[in-house]
Amino acid sequence: MKKPMFAAMFAASIAFSCGGTQEVREVTIQAEEIEVEPEWTSLFDGESFDGWKKYGGGEVGKAWKVQNGTIYLDATNKADWQTGDGGDIVTEEEFENFHLKLEWKIAENGNSGIIFFVHESDEYSYPWNTGMEMQVLDNDGHPDAKITTHRAGDLYDLIESSEETVKEVGEWNLAEIIADNGHLELHLNGVKVVETTMWTPEWEELIAGSKFKNMPGFGTFKKGKIALQDHGDEVWFRNIEIKKL
Repeated sequence: MKKPMFAAMFAASIAFSCGGTQEVREVTIQAEEIEVEPEWTSLFDGESFDGWKKYGGGEVGKAWKVQNGTIYLDATNKADWQTGDGGDIVTEEEFENFHLKLEWKIAENGNSGIIFFVHESDEYSYPWNTGMEMQVLDNDGHPDAKITTHRAGDLYDLIESSEETVKEVGEWNLAEIIADNGHLELHLNGVKVVETTMWTPEWEELIAGSKFKNMPGFGTFKKGKIALQDHGDEVWFRNIEIKKL
């Protein structure tokens, strides 16, 4: 949504000369309303984890690395379903109405996610206790792909993609999340694959029929952090940008 600048109206005294006689007239000038497009802001500088932290506090775990201009999760040191010295990472800043875009690629049989509207507090152990997830997955190799709402591009466990536009494993995918006053869209590789309205009775019914039904904070916060998920598999993210709406 473009943000309009305030229309300006002001009076100016202008002197006119006519036949050697100067006449002063007051002229009202009204400026036109100008629409200003919000600017994109980078959330990753390609060189460091500035602006990011480990969910729950502390520095980003060492399993997360900056590699060739990407955020890379090294999953060689597995710890149950996550990685040793890894964990989910979140932005330090919270966002309300926004357009987020980034590129991701996943390793063979890999699973990860982009989680948004994350409320970070001691009350919640993981970002997905409060935030919704755009799924990152190898649809051909990971067993989670057998569930229709768990495939790449889906609003995880809530809404399946209208069509599958994910690329082959190991290739870069462009993901976009647009949240504007409750209206939510997910785009994958230039195609809108999910569209819904949050925080309505229908939204509450959707959650009630999902695996998040017993998480009272899930899907309720209208402002929150962006999280990249450590699901114990190699994953890469790059060109992470956001535009406040």
